[in-house]
Amino acid sequence: MTVSASDGLASTEAIRGANPFIGLTPRQVLAAGGRFAAAAARHPTTVAAEAANLTVERLRILVGAGRTEIGKDKRFTDPAWQHPLWQRLALLYLAGAESFERIVDNVGLDPKSASRAKFAMMQLSALSAPTNTLLGNPAALKRARATKGRSLIDGVRHFAHDVRQNGGMPTQVDTRPFTVGKNIACTPGSVVHRTELFELIQYQPTTPKVRSRPMVVIPPQVNKYYFLDLAPGRSFVEHAVAQGMQVFMISWRNPTPEQRDWSIDTYLNGLLEVIDVARSITGSDDVNATAFCAGGMTLLMLLSHLASTGRSDLVNAVALGVTSVDTEVESTVNMFVSRRTVEVSVSRSRKKGVLEGRSLASVFAWVRPNDLVWNYVVNNYLLGLNPPAFDVLAWNSDSTNLPAAFHAEFIHLFVENGLRKAGSITALGTPVDLATVNNDLYVVGASTDHLVPWTATYVATQATSGEHRFVLSNSGHIQALVNPPDNPKASYLVGESCPADPQEWLAQAHQQTGSWWTDWAEWALARSGKERTAPKSLGNTAHLPIEAAPGRYVHQR
Repeated sequence: MTVSASDGLASTEAIRGANPFIGLTPRQVLAAGGRFAAAAARHPTTVAAEAANLTVERLRILVGAGRTEIGKDKRFTDPAWQHPLWQRLALLYLAGAESFERIVDNVGLDPKSASRAKFAMMQLSALSAPTNTLLGNPAALKRARATKGRSLIDGVRHFAHDVRQNGGMPTQVDTRPFTVGKNIACTPGSVVHRTELFELIQYQPTTPKVRSRPMVVIPPQVNKYYFLDLAPGRSFVEHAVAQGMQVFMISWRNPTPEQRDWSIDTYLNGLLEVIDVARSITGSDDVNATAFCAGGMTLLMLLSHLASTGRSDLVNAVALGVTSVDTEVESTVNMFVSRRTVEVSVSRSRKKGVLEGRSLASVFAWVRPNDLVWNYVVNNYLLGLNPPAFDVLAWNSDSTNLPAAFHAEFIHLFVENGLRKAGSITALGTPVDLATVNNDLYVVGASTDHLVPWTATYVATQATSGEHRFVLSNSGHIQALVNPPDNPKASYLVGESCPADPQEWLAQAHQQTGSWWTDWAEWALARSGKERTAPKSLGNTAHLPIEAAPGRYVHQR
């Protein structure tokens, strides 16, 4: 098994995004395993029956009378696994993993404890896969013979590098082919405004006429913005500019402990400043806004504040991408949320001044251990291969920090389900109540998103007023966003109305081939004002261009 670009694409489902930023410790996983063990001890008959069934199944596999299909598990795709002996090894392992999962389901755990126990068992199952060892991996043995041991030497070299440079985690991507500002994050534009908090990029029009109302794009604070401006042909920004929109992108500063006191209100004031600058440069009375992940959650808070202070006319139409509005919907990221984990996480970031992006990346790698840990252990160490060169994973490895104050408040928002429960949180001194938000809303969910279940994004259509359109992309958290129109695998569901029950929406939705980018652009252009001649230069006398895009902050480590 080698890691390819397609493996990297599948791995993006576990990439950081809208999440509680709570973190995960080995102690928490062990505690979940301990609760499972205690529950299993209370149900000895269930455990004994499953153990007997597993013993029988394994004996049948050994004598060739049991199951013979390995299935679609990517760890066993090498042709060598079709050999009877290797096939039996794989089947014995899979039978054991499935048996443990059945025990978890049948020992009387409550739903949250069962989810945590399954997570703990998943870690043990992933760790114990025969493919993770040289002697249990026929592809690694074959490559070692073919290279006369060179692959093993390369694997040791890769391992030593990761211990020194990557905190002991296997490197997921070869970043060398990608240079920010040259072949990624390279849509032409200029930084037209800079503060301690952000840079604002205005992109150069590529059409002779543009729409009068600007489009402000708000990325999540936990990521650098350029997943929205990857390579040419894979850039959301490039696509928007090509439709004749005047596009402004926020590039958040990567905070250090000196910025520990930056809060949600700090970012909300930053959004207000962005809106004013975009209005000043374009001469428009208001803006459209498109926000993603945690950036969308922040924007919703601002919209509530604007409504409560009589300034809702500053923002016209709004689009939200994979933005969680109901954090009580069951998902991977709220599995380990408890009062204790919240206290520990907040205490840790307060002590350091920031929640470190690198540590957060490690936590989320273990959410999908086969895809984001052991997959690369096999590829890098046992096969001695370099990780793939893949732009999305290169972006993901370019991690960012979060200020301690923002982190603590965002966790509070998550735990209190603040966007769903009116008045439970405040924004710039005003209670947040999404029922007061009356903007037209375009909402994008992702069908296989385990970080932000699509039903949690759909809630935006019920929590706010205005005209709503919901689309459901056929992919995961980041795949749904990096989704250019020429992607042959792209499709999405769209419905003509947004009933209260998301399952009712799903039943009446119809499928469209292609990317939701096209559908969004049509929706946004209808709300972007009249056409006018494209400006010959960027910025204005009050906001002169400072330097070429992608600016300075995107390079901060």
